[in-house]
Amino acid sequence: MAKPKKRYVCQACGAVSPRWQGQCADCGDWNSLVEDSAAVVTPFSARHDLRSGGRRVELVGLDADVALPPRTSTGIAEFDRALGGGLVAGSATLIGGDPGIGKSTLLLQAAGSIAKRGIGVIYVSGEEAADQVRLRARRLGVDAGGLQLAAATSVRDILTTLAEEAPALVVIDSIQTMYSDLIEGAPGTVSQVRAAAHELIRFAKETGASLVLVGHVTKEGSLAGPRVLEHMVDTVLAFEGERSHQYRILRATKNRFGGTDEIGVFAMAESGLSEVSNPSALFLTDRGDAVPGAVVFPALEGTRPVLVEIQALTVRLASGATPRRAVVGWDSGRLAMILAVLEARCGLSFSTAEVYLNIAGGYRVSDPAADLAVAAALVSALSERPVPAETVAFGELALSGALRPVSHSGLRLKEAAKLGFERALVPSAVAAEKNGLALTGFRGLRELVDHLLGR
Repeated sequence: MAKPKKRYVCQACGAVSPRWQGQCADCGDWNSLVEDSAAVVTPFSARHDLRSGGRRVELVGLDADVALPPRTSTGIAEFDRALGGGLVAGSATLIGGDPGIGKSTLLLQAAGSIAKRGIGVIYVSGEEAADQVRLRARRLGVDAGGLQLAAATSVRDILTTLAEEAPALVVIDSIQTMYSDLIEGAPGTVSQVRAAAHELIRFAKETGASLVLVGHVTKEGSLAGPRVLEHMVDTVLAFEGERSHQYRILRATKNRFGGTDEIGVFAMAESGLSEVSNPSALFLTDRGDAVPGAVVFPALEGTRPVLVEIQALTVRLASGATPRRAVVGWDSGRLAMILAVLEARCGLSFSTAEVYLNIAGGYRVSDPAADLAVAAALVSALSERPVPAETVAFGELALSGALRPVSHSGLRLKEAAKLGFERALVPSAVAAEKNGLALTGFRGLRELVDHLLGR
């Protein structure tokens, strides 16, 4: 009988190498290659024809009537929002996040809420004993007499139990601790994670149970294990936040049954995660006296506007010193672009000043509509002239210095007016809209600079 050949599989990207090496040739990660066993290829298997011996698959047309998949509410409105309305029967959801961010807490609260309505829920922990999970549920105040707990890592044992219990929801915490006895390798390796996830997802598809998998993340913040894991599941949720801040954001990065532009906002407290109905209150500081370098930007997350404060600080240096550029919560490359436009098109000099930019509350902004607010904050910080506290700003900046309108400007202005803001600095194309605010429109960045400097 042929012996299995040894191979080395990268735990970061799944690339296969015939020999061990310190750095993966595909993804460049160091010390990520782990020994694995390749499949045994015999002369019989090589000559085997896959076109015979199978069974015909069922073919359906696109015009067939298909009902919308039923959804089960988790009892947590912010969780349902990120999912697109709730858990879909027969779907597989993957939730990733940093250690201690609150993944297990959120799922335990959601599982308890579902079980309280008489729906069968099984929570399988591969990292904690059942008594530990029970004590944590008691500390969080989870009242769920119908919630069943298990501490197991064998996929075969878990599937046997699930087939007997037939639950409507299964939570696996976490997929990196599961192992299949059909595959050689330690739990957490690429082959084990792929095989365990495949068996669990197939069970969910065949029985109609909703499956939720908890996934570990790497030091870069991406989901650990093979990238194919994200392709296998129906929904991928990222739990974001900083331990120094109380808020948490649940963001959908993939959703076959809903949009990927919705977020759920939570606040971490002693009794677990609580929903935040008004996220803007978390990211806005006390709007008292106006402070130089502080500008409010109405960001948009899906259909939800969120007002955040952009803070800028400039420090003049002695001649010949190298200035520093530090950014928290925004793209450093985009900051460099805006600084270049301010110097080239508006005549402002930042070359002899250190620039610090921060998004208050630990929020992360990727919306290009923040360009105008960032530019206003930089000009305000450099000139020591504060922007009025009741003012918001948004708009996209071009390299020519022109300001472009952005999507859903009416929704952004409506949210700002609801929170008590009175004025808005916007591109001239948006200034014609009537939303209860006094709008000041600008065609280019030079006009904005002249307005802020009182020229």
